[in-house]
Amino acid sequence: MSTYNIVLSTNESTVVTEYEPQTKRSDSYQSEAALEAAFIKMLVEQGYEYVTIHNSDALIANLRRQLELLNNYQFTDKEWDSFFKSKIANANEGIVEKTRKIQEDYVQNLTREDGTTMNISLIDKKNIHNNRLQVINQYEESAGTHDTRYDVTILVNGLPLVHVELKRRGVAIKEAFNQINRYQRDSFWAGSGLYEYVQIFVISNGTFTKYYSNTTRANHIKESENSSKKHSKKTSNSFEFTSYWADCNNKVIPDLVDFTKTFFAKQTILNILTKYCVFTSEELLLVMRPYQIVATERILNRIEVSTNYKKTGTIEAGGYIWHTTGSGKTLTSFKTAQLATGLTYIEKVLFVVDRKDLDYQTIKEYDRFEKGAANGNKSTAVLQRQLEDSTSRIIVTTIQKLDVFITKNPSHPIRNKHIVLVFDECHRSQFGDMHTRIVGGQIKKGEKTIKVEKYFKNYHIFGFTGTPIFAVNAGTGGNPNLRTTEQAFGAKLHTYTIVDAINDGNVLPFRIDYINTVKQKDEKQDKQVAAIDTEEALGSPERITEVVKYILEHFDQKTMRNSYYSLKGQRVNGFNSMFAVSSIPVCKKYYLELKKQIAERHRDLTIATIFSFAPNEVDSADGILDDESFDTDDLDQSSCDFLDMAIKDYNKIFKTNFDTSSKGFQDYYKDLSDKVKKREVDLLIVVNMFLTGFDATTLNTLWVDKNLKMHGLIQAFSRTNRILNSVKSFGNIVCFRDLEEATNDAIALFGDKEANGIVLLKSYEDYYYGCVDDKGREQKGYEERIAELLQKYPLGQPIVGEKNKKDFIVLFGNILRLRNILAAFDRFAGNEILSPIDFQDYTGTYHDVYEEIKPKPGSKESIMDDVVFEMELVKQVEVNIDYILMLVGKYHDGNCEDKEILVAIDKAIKSSLQLRSKKELIENFIATINTSTNVNTDWQRFVREQRETDIQTLITEEKLKPEETRKFVENAFRDGVLKTTGTDVDRLMPPVSRFGGGGSRDKKKQTVIEKLKGFFEKYFGLVSPEVSKESDEVTYLYDTEPTLSMVAEEPVHYGMKKYN
Repeated sequence: MSTYNIVLSTNESTVVTEYEPQTKRSDSYQSEAALEAAFIKMLVEQGYEYVTIHNSDALIANLRRQLELLNNYQFTDKEWDSFFKSKIANANEGIVEKTRKIQEDYVQNLTREDGTTMNISLIDKKNIHNNRLQVINQYEESAGTHDTRYDVTILVNGLPLVHVELKRRGVAIKEAFNQINRYQRDSFWAGSGLYEYVQIFVISNGTFTKYYSNTTRANHIKESENSSKKHSKKTSNSFEFTSYWADCNNKVIPDLVDFTKTFFAKQTILNILTKYCVFTSEELLLVMRPYQIVATERILNRIEVSTNYKKTGTIEAGGYIWHTTGSGKTLTSFKTAQLATGLTYIEKVLFVVDRKDLDYQTIKEYDRFEKGAANGNKSTAVLQRQLEDSTSRIIVTTIQKLDVFITKNPSHPIRNKHIVLVFDECHRSQFGDMHTRIVGGQIKKGEKTIKVEKYFKNYHIFGFTGTPIFAVNAGTGGNPNLRTTEQAFGAKLHTYTIVDAINDGNVLPFRIDYINTVKQKDEKQDKQVAAIDTEEALGSPERITEVVKYILEHFDQKTMRNSYYSLKGQRVNGFNSMFAVSSIPVCKKYYLELKKQIAERHRDLTIATIFSFAPNEVDSADGILDDESFDTDDLDQSSCDFLDMAIKDYNKIFKTNFDTSSKGFQDYYKDLSDKVKKREVDLLIVVNMFLTGFDATTLNTLWVDKNLKMHGLIQAFSRTNRILNSVKSFGNIVCFRDLEEATNDAIALFGDKEANGIVLLKSYEDYYYGCVDDKGREQKGYEERIAELLQKYPLGQPIVGEKNKKDFIVLFGNILRLRNILAAFDRFAGNEILSPIDFQDYTGTYHDVYEEIKPKPGSKESIMDDVVFEMELVKQVEVNIDYILMLVGKYHDGNCEDKEILVAIDKAIKSSLQLRSKKELIENFIATINTSTNVNTDWQRFVREQRETDIQTLITEEKLKPEETRKFVENAFRDGVLKTTGTDVDRLMPPVSRFGGGGSRDKKKQTVIEKLKGFFEKYFGLVSPEVSKESDEVTYLYDTEPTLSMVAEEPVHYGMKKYN
């Protein structure tokens, strides 16, 4: 057979193998209109049809024509009207339902006039080039809250599935992102609601181009959670989750011209829409990133080629994917398994995971593809039934269950079937006897070595890992032919390292403290606690006490407990942490010492621990952390009793009922995992459990008193570097042992030898005093920026002129970012330069400028649209009402004579966005204070009385229905959300004459909404706990004022972390 006779030659890759960007670039000024025209011209050259559509009627008429062409059927007017209103533009459906329609239910049933039915496809997923691509621009929507005009939209069979928002070169790309948020609020839902079909958003300023999906990511406010109407008014509200497109070598393609040639190539965009979007059980749409798509296609390609060349059942039919921890391996591997079932000659696909990873959420996810595909029980009977059921194409099983099945069924018919095995996190499984049983080889049983024939005769085996085992870090035990990842799975098919992920902004860099460590050759101890390398000294009570003391003294600082952000609609402060310790006996000591010191300090911290039997630290070459099983039977009595006590503590806190029995312990593991993810546990002490494969975005700190290296070190550190929001800008690692050399070795192996500067954050000196970056550019430090702030914008002096305001926003935004990073360094305390009150003053000025220049409702352009505000970083240092009441108390205790306190109160209120709306209320209360006032009690009474007066006035003035209005307001305080969408507000309104016309009622409703909003802002967070939670964040479902990072962006080359 000729070596060129490859069957797959016609299968184009979705991601271009290597892309050389255009070299010639225009230096002339390019307006937004010119950028848009050039973009559309390129799309037309690539085979898109340009159509002139500027309104809803034209959009609907075109949609009808396109669906008729796709389905080769002419609708009658009556059929179209019925089909459009019930199946496409159903008034009860919003973004989620429409996304499901494109991703899953894309074949809809049409009832024809003669009573018969037929299928109508909205999109052809089998033959993607049957779909027609059109491009429109400047579409106008006048039925929304405000008139809006959209930039460029890609229609697929007439449906708007991709929307592009452009800004002129030089404008911050984040402003395009904010523009889409405003559209989502004001008008995507309006008219026929067809723009709610948009699956992918693209934002560009010409120089930088990014894309993201239409639904909010799991760790941001869930749209449907508090909404009574299904029309969601928010897109993904975190800029951190937007992605760059890249080629197969992970080289980013940021420029709009290059992006258009690759991402918008017809084959690519249609593949992404039809194959590489994942609609999760949480009703979130995830668009796969380029490296995930490349990995998937390379595996499918390997299956097809190796089948054609009759290589199945050998290592040449498989391979492994090296994608760094945190880059979405499980999504990629499961999507691969899913698409492999589409190959007609593949009879079964086994997706193999570790039992601990098969939690409720994962089972729910796999079940969506095939009911019963995944189940968490130990029995192999279900697995056997699935293997024997011809309709069961994809099976999710555990390593443990598959091993038992193979041992018990030596001659099962599945042995001869054509199957694909996909291992998620393959470093866990590749050295065990089970792997040998699959691929054949030798197994040691006591003193004997037994030769084992391979179990599956006709298989492909693929593995995914973030930390492959190479010859340099391979162990010496076990099967000598299965020591490296390549020996176990075959050739490496794609690589995406931690360096790639940090450069792309898909995971965070680490900041490492080596606390209280001393190298053996050094006689002198650098701090109170010395890391002397003997377990006895390391486990001594004195050292344990000192380490716990350090943790508690620095807990708030490291986990940023003074920083506030929104987590799934709840306002929370800071992050949580994990403590990795060397052994079960040491774990016991730390748990008891932490409990003791927390009680002595009267700290409100929730701690928990989990462990089961596993060998203690073994100094293996690969550094692999031994998996702790769910089996607690092997624990010695002392450890079992202690674990029982710790679980009882947990039960008491969370009102649960777990124990150390096999089932009870598994349930404890799953519940604890969920509580850590929800940030309900502050500190989790572990030995090995949770250090691999566990993802919690709220975890930002890992305390380490354990020898880690290579694979185990990267896995453990990576628990902290999941992206959440702009407040969490790095993963904090605090080492109580000298792991510096081990860290550098691991990063060099799993990144590259130059990786340290990217994977680890810079030093304190670099951030504080400035440095020269790796591109040779000077980056100003905190000290210099503060000096510039004080010199250019002295307190008390107004900032005059648009340019000065822009410069102030850029400068103060950069200071906020630097403070956010420096706050994690112990040395920053006392070196902030600005006093707290001066910082409040500058923050107040920042808010003033924000209020002055933020885009007004309905306006497409702001006078300063190239400036982006860092509002989330401002919110994290917000003053709250407790602080104000503390100042009021001081004023009262000083016989109401210290007028400086009144000035401090005024400044504090101005520095807080949330307290500004309460300014009048606070000032009126202060006016009532005398020597007999009990500040806290009287404040609550004052607020309740004023609240009652204000609600009564609102009801009277607007003639609202009293009972309905009070109930509406109580629900708003309870939920932390003012629901102004749907018919909620209509129920409060007085009846109006049916002959009065709709206009006056709409105007009246808008007035009522504004007054309700003002009332809600004024009293939210102040009323008694039974009515609302003080810590909650105000949320308006109709309003997408940016709740997150918005600093003025200075242009930087992609891949450069901005520290300036």
